[in-house]
Amino acid sequence: MKNDEKQNKLRLVLTAAVLLHLGVVVWHGSSHSHVPVPITFLQTVFVVIVIVLLPLIGGGLMWTSLRQFAVWVITLSMFGALAFGVINHFILTSPDNIMEVPAHEWRSSFVLSAYLLAVIEALGTIVGVVAIRSWKRTA
Repeated sequence: MKNDEKQNKLRLVLTAAVLLHLGVVVWHGSSHSHVPVPITFLQTVFVVIVIVLLPLIGGGLMWTSLRQFAVWVITLSMFGALAFGVINHFILTSPDNIMEVPAHEWRSSFVLSAYLLAVIEALGTIVGVVAIRSWKRTA
């Protein structure tokens, strides 16, 4: 595969990951509201900046001359989101832990969206690292 083709494929995959991530974040946020599972003010700030805004900014910049900066923004924000989600949904004992969410019609939605976020964020991080390494060689 030619280098330009590989770069375009990486751009498309990262952009798709960002958009899919946004959709699952909205779904998970809706589950948070419906159960309800409260989060703190600082968690809300982290979610808005790192989990929602930074991937979107990176995704938008991916198609400009700032693509190398963009891939770093996407990769680091996906990694930050992954760490945040794994810690809060699977490790810490808190209302946000999937094992602590009370019985509710939205509980399965909350749990499934938490797992999907972890998968998407892990894949976004991995593809981001691949893109960084690939584009570093061509710079």
